[in-house]
Parts: sequence; C-alpha cells; structure tokens
Amino acid sequence: MLVAGCLSLGVCQKRETTVRLHTGLGDIRLRLYDSTPRHRDNFLRLVRKGFYDSLLFHRVIRDFMVQGGDPDSKNAPSGALLGGGGPGYEIPAEIGAPHLRGALAAARQPDPANSHRASNGSQFFIVHGRPQTDASLEVWEQRLGRKISPEWRALYQERGGAPQLDGLYTVFGTVISGLEVLDQIAAVPRDANDRPLEDIRMTLQVEE
Repeated sequence: MLVAGCLSLGVCQKRETTVRLHTGLGDIRLRLYDSTPRHRDNFLRLVRKGFYDSLLFHRVIRDFMVQGGDPDSKNAPSGALLGGGGPGYEIPAEIGAPHLRGALAAARQPDPANSHRASNGSQFFIVHGRPQTDASLEVWEQRLGRKISPEWRALYQERGGAPQLDGLYTVFGTVISGLEVLDQIAAVPRDANDRPLEDIRMTLQVEE
C-alpha cells in the first residue's frame, strides 16, 4: 500500500510496511518507518524467519513501556531473570523520532558501555507512557538539559509517551491499531523484576 508524502514528525514513507503482533490478549498492528532502514529490514527478516514466535514480553512497566524479543525467554522457567539475550549482533543507531505512546523502539545496552547507542539485534519495546503536561515536560527538560521542540511538546501532551528516552534509543515504528491491547499488557501483575507473573507470548507476522 503506497503512502503519499511524509508522516508527522518528518518520518517519510515510500510504502506502508506493517507487522501484526499477536498475543493472548489481542493483536497489535505495527507500522515500520522507512527512515530507519537498518532496524526495519532487520526486524522484518527476524519476523519472516519466525524468530519472535513464542517469545515473551519479559519486562512490563505500566505508564512506561512493555519489552520483548529476548530469545532466552522462549523456554524460560517461571521467575527466571530475562533481558540479556539477543541474536548475537547489534544494529547501529538510527535515532530521530520521539517516544510517543505506541512508539516501537529498539532496546540496547546502557551507557557508558554503549556510548554509540547501538541497538540489541532483536529486543524491542513499545512505549506505554503517560500524558504529559507543561509542568512535567519542563521537569524533563531540566533533568535532560535540553529543550523539547514545540511540535513534540504538543504531541506529548495530546498522546502521552516517555520524552526522557528521546535521543537515547532508536524508534523504528509505531502502533497503528491495538493500543487497548498495549494497555492490557501494561496492566498485568508482575514480579520484582517487572516480569509478568503469567507469561504473555507473542507471534509476529508481516502483513504483505
């Protein structure tokens, strides 16, 4: 399906590339950005080979994000600490878009060990976030030592998100349907390591 022009935030699309993420709580449809081709192509390749099928959302923090894509989660026993796995490679950063509610972003190892902010080859998170106000955005600006653009401020107030992550992680897509499923995942009971007490498995499929 062709998409004319550019999306908001300056994210231009030549075509619409979508992936359906199925869970026991419902489906989430994701649109991938052509402005992040390394992450887009890597994600599509892994989805097509079935890499993500039966993996868990292993880290869930309400009002912040839900994270999955660790291959070690596929057969992990209940309560096992997860989040260290991957396909054995990283992806160079393609940082640009904001972390609005529903943003699809690549997980990574933290600074200073990863000063180039390269992404884990498979782990991703979807921003749940919370609505922002002028006051909360000013607090984040003070903590981060930088200004948030007027356009992004308006979007964070309208949609919510996690502005504290901007400039630190690569956003390579967005939720186009299924935000209510994201809400359900974000609300599940979890243990002290933020792993859901009941496994939430995923299956991903490219929508051709």
